[in-house]
Amino acid sequence: MLNAHHLRFYCCLIMGCLLSEGLQAQFGGRSFRQSSRNDYATWTVPEWLKGDTFTFVRIQYTSGGYGRRGRSWSNDYPDADWNFAIRLHELTSMAVDPDGKVMTLTDPELLQYPFAFMSNVGNMTLSPSEVKALATYLLTGGFLMADDFWAPGGWENARQEMKRVFPDREPQELSDDHELFGFIYDLEGTPQVPSIFAWQRGEVFEYWHGDPQGDEGPHFWGYFDDKGRLMALFCHNNDIADGWEREGENSEYFRLYSERVSYPLGINIVMYALSH
Repeated sequence: MLNAHHLRFYCCLIMGCLLSEGLQAQFGGRSFRQSSRNDYATWTVPEWLKGDTFTFVRIQYTSGGYGRRGRSWSNDYPDADWNFAIRLHELTSMAVDPDGKVMTLTDPELLQYPFAFMSNVGNMTLSPSEVKALATYLLTGGFLMADDFWAPGGWENARQEMKRVFPDREPQELSDDHELFGFIYDLEGTPQVPSIFAWQRGEVFEYWHGDPQGDEGPHFWGYFDDKGRLMALFCHNNDIADGWEREGENSEYFRLYSERVSYPLGINIVMYALSH
């Protein structure tokens, strides 16, 4: 089990030194051009740590509602994944794989990785084999973070897909005083991150995903196992990974969302998942 008090001290100290100086320009800043791995920091994990290395795993599912890049599993990929790995490497004491992985739910090797990330689940339809594999992954100790889905329709789709995964389990909404929101970094209220495109239009809700029907606020829905372990976290009305992806594109967006919300929350989620 990780020591949360030591992690909190270490992470907060380094976060203040790095992010407040705006070092995002050193790593990101692709300025809407094609991503290149050479634009992002990399490092070599020592051989003796390779068995204890954290790897950010993005799930590639078979459907998505939209065909082009960024509208299904690949939303914010690969820049969000690379930037988040960099910040985990800088701001925690973990050994971190700089490249991460893209894996399918049905890949047997997925069971070797304790953390998985999915995007755009408001459009997702899982195959029967993916449904079975996701249930196995979560019930055998895996953790899923699902991000970037909006409006009641997006949550209803995600909820129905999870009903196929766990017919007898209902999601529970996490209150803003849940341990996760203060596990390493103390976050005020319930965190919400709009995409940089919504923010540039003066909005905090991504209306192109559907009518909010009067509810534009963030929701964090959890699925728990029989022992009360949080297995899956669905971050509704949020685009947390855009704060990772876009950290080098606009200094104000970086300060408001990458530094204050996306990275602290992402680190909280990973550390919480690995500690429970």
